[in-house]
Amino acid sequence: MSAPDVTALLAELERSQPDLAEEARTAVEWLTGGEPLESVTQLDVCEFLWYTLPLKVGPQMTGADQERLAHSLGRLLQLGGMERYAALCVSPTTLQILRTYAREGEDAGTSAYQQALEATGVLPPDVPELQWSMIMGPEELGAHLACSAALELAILAGESIDRAALTRRWLTEPRTDLGGDSWLNRVHGERLNRWVLGRGPARRELAQPFEVRLHAPVTPQPLPALHRLLTLAASEESLPLRLAPSPEALRLRDLAERELGAIRRDGARLAITDYGRRLLGSKSAMWTAVTRLLLARGEHEFEVSAREATLMLLADGTLMSPGQLRERVAEVVGGEGWHPATSLEDVARPVTDLVAQLTALGLAFSDELAVRMDRPGQLAALAALRAHALRPRKYVSSA
Repeated sequence: MSAPDVTALLAELERSQPDLAEEARTAVEWLTGGEPLESVTQLDVCEFLWYTLPLKVGPQMTGADQERLAHSLGRLLQLGGMERYAALCVSPTTLQILRTYAREGEDAGTSAYQQALEATGVLPPDVPELQWSMIMGPEELGAHLACSAALELAILAGESIDRAALTRRWLTEPRTDLGGDSWLNRVHGERLNRWVLGRGPARRELAQPFEVRLHAPVTPQPLPALHRLLTLAASEESLPLRLAPSPEALRLRDLAERELGAIRRDGARLAITDYGRRLLGSKSAMWTAVTRLLLARGEHEFEVSAREATLMLLADGTLMSPGQLRERVAEVVGGEGWHPATSLEDVARPVTDLVAQLTALGLAFSDELAVRMDRPGQLAALAALRAHALRPRKYVSSA
C-alpha cells in the first residue's frame, strides 16, 4: 500500500497534535524535497536525521529543539504507517548523534553519523567497477539511492547478503526502468561528460572526441620492457644494480622502484617486491598499475592537466616534434585558467617526464626531433584517460 499524501498527514497531525505540526512540516519538506513520501528510503531518513538536520536545517537550534523536530517527523511517519522510519526518529542512535553534534562539534558529529550509517548495512560499498563520489551528479545519486533501496529490501527479507555482490549486480544489470541501460553505464556517461566539459574551450575541443571513445574499457596489453625487468629481478640471483647505461633502462628501473614499488634495493642488487610479483603474475594488474601511473597526481593539479593534454594529443599516433608538443600543451592548458599565465617553461617538465615514462616503458618513440606513440602506447593513453575521467569526485581540502 502506498504511503498517504503528505498534506493529508499534516492535516491529521494538526488536528491531533497541533504543537508538532509546524516542525513536522519543516522536516518532511527537507526529507522529501517535494517528492512523494512513498519514495523515501531508510538511507534518506538516516541522512536527514544524522546529517541534514543538525548541519543544514537546525544549526542555530538547540539540541533539544533538534530532537523535538526529529520527534515531530517520527510522529508524521507513524501516522503514515511508516513505523520503521518513525522509530529511527526517536532511536537512541539518533539522540546520541544529535547530542554529539551539540556537545562535541561538527567533526565529532559527522564521524558518529558516518559510523552509524555504515552500521545500517544500506550504504552501497565501493566495488571494482565504481568508487562512489563524495559529490554526486544526478545519475550517480540515482544509482546510489537505487542500490541502497535494494540493500534495504534484502535486509528486510532476512537474506544473508554480500553487499558488494548485490551492489555490483544492481549497477551492472540492464534495467527496464532505464530503457535497457544499466546504472553503471549512466554514471560513467555522466562522469565522462563532466570530464569533457572541463575548463577552457581549447581543452573541451581536444577532449570532445574522447567522450565516446572512452566509454568502453581498454583491453590490457603486454608491457614487454617492464615484464622483462621484473622477471630478472625475480630470478634467484636477483638483478645487478648496474644496468645497461641507456637512459631508457635507467628510467625504467627508477619507475619500477620509486613509482611502482615493484623492485627494491638489496645491497648491490635489485630484487622484486611482493607487489612486483603480483604485477608479474597478472597482465591486467600490470597494465592497470602502469596506465594509472601516467596521470598520477604530481606536485600540482596543473601538472596532471599538462600530462592529460599530452596523452590526448598523442593518442592517435600523431608524430610531433618535442617543441610542437610543448606548444600545443601550453595552448590547451593555458586556456584552463591557471595563474600565472602558462608558458612553455611551465609545461616542459611534466611533458618531458611523461614522454620519458612512455619511452622507457616501450610505449612511445622519442628523440630530439620527434615523439610518437605506437599502438600499445595509444591504448595505454586511452586507458589512462578513461581511468582519470571516471575517477570519483572528492572534496578538495583548503589546507
